[in-house]
Amino acid sequence: MKLWKSFAVALATTMALPVGMALAGEKTSVTIVLPAGPDRLDPCETPRSVIGRIIKQNVVETLVELDYDKNTTLPRLAESWEQTSPTEWVFKLRQGIKFHDGAPFDAKSVIHSVERTVDPKLTCITRTKYFDGTDVTASEVDAHTVKFTTKAPVPILPTLLAQLAISSPNTPMGEYTAKPVGTGPYRFDHWTQGENVVLVRDDAYWGKKPVIEKATYVWRTESSVAAAMVETGEADLAFSIAPQDATNPETDKVYPNSDSAMFRLSVDIPPLNDLRVRKAINLAIDRQAFLGSIVSDKAKLAMQQVGPNVLGFNPNLKPWAYDPAEAEKLLADAKADGVDVTREIRMIGRPAMFANSNEFVEAAAEMLRQVGFNVKLDNLEMSQWLQMANKPFAADRQPNIFLTMHDNNSGDAAFTAFFKYHSNGRQSELHDPELDDLIVLAGTEQGDKRAQTYQEVFRRIYEDKVADVPLFHMVNYMRVGSRLDFQPTIANAVELQLAKLTLK
Repeated sequence: MKLWKSFAVALATTMALPVGMALAGEKTSVTIVLPAGPDRLDPCETPRSVIGRIIKQNVVETLVELDYDKNTTLPRLAESWEQTSPTEWVFKLRQGIKFHDGAPFDAKSVIHSVERTVDPKLTCITRTKYFDGTDVTASEVDAHTVKFTTKAPVPILPTLLAQLAISSPNTPMGEYTAKPVGTGPYRFDHWTQGENVVLVRDDAYWGKKPVIEKATYVWRTESSVAAAMVETGEADLAFSIAPQDATNPETDKVYPNSDSAMFRLSVDIPPLNDLRVRKAINLAIDRQAFLGSIVSDKAKLAMQQVGPNVLGFNPNLKPWAYDPAEAEKLLADAKADGVDVTREIRMIGRPAMFANSNEFVEAAAEMLRQVGFNVKLDNLEMSQWLQMANKPFAADRQPNIFLTMHDNNSGDAAFTAFFKYHSNGRQSELHDPELDDLIVLAGTEQGDKRAQTYQEVFRRIYEDKVADVPLFHMVNYMRVGSRLDFQPTIANAVELQLAKLTLK
């Protein structure tokens, strides 16, 4: 019997629940359970799900909002926009809006948020994931009109600005804040480290008044505990419960979460700098075996870092076969040529990255050992994992197989290709001038040409470079309590708009 099967076990479903927490059903308050707690609440970090699900479009808003169902853009803080030249866009702002601290929402506040986000003193993920490689400046036309100028054409600028959270002009430059101030329907109330974050409704909100008055966010890494909290009425909604805990069709709802799971490979470090070794890793992992056991059977095998909903997805790529014999042969060939295939390789995971992620990396590590790899497994806490995920990479690091999740729910490969694969990308291991040029070119194209160019980018990464180990396009299970009338969507990968929650 294959050793990996021992890891496909159900997690415990009965654990003592925390005491002292207010019941979820009090009046119009809700309690929401996240799989992990935030390490900061800065508006420029909202693309990270652990932060965005709390504050994006709740405390801080964007100029443009994405309509995930129709894959288009909607006005939010901007009421309209137009492209006036290939490199210029003019946005008209809504008038009469104030931030929660009383500061006016106007052109100057937008410029402040843009300049703060792209300031290299902050390694904001909004900048490194979305704006790196795009030279954007904002200038005031009048108090309620902003002109955006780019060095090269950016035909998807409105979509890009849907990722830029607008915060109060009193938000400090060059340093992170733990107290976000925005224009949204909810005010930040408090954050008790290690326990909860609380938001309260802003009755002076410029838009429609939401039903929910107060939201308390708590976090539990154990899926069974999170699910039980909703089952008993201690919470109203739980993100990312494990497939084995999604046992109630009345409350447990599956939805595509726009995340793609993969192992990133340190391609410059021996023995991972050998193409045969990287191919052997891909061949040694039986992806199909995980579906329906450790990973939901609703997930799909991945060949690239974007899903089918994204412009630039390449439908012609084929999944890696599971072929341990061929993996062993490739390692033997590399060894015969002097490659030290016995060198210890570090496999790095992170607790609660996705449901059953710990069990997944344990099983994957054992599969690699079975074909001859010397794998040491480490599960890192969030801060340690983030330090390894992002540049600058440690000069003396071991070769590593790094588990990561990447979400692209914005509909365009631009928000993946530079960040993950350009030489200057914050999470890129590659250094390929030709690929860099192709990524930059793709970002200036439109329509079919744009899609085709990004498809070639992903083909080169997957077939020529074998830069990583694509795993799955994921789905989430969310448990929604009996008080709420709510159906999760792909938007909930990075945000949960409290204003869209209604009570039965």
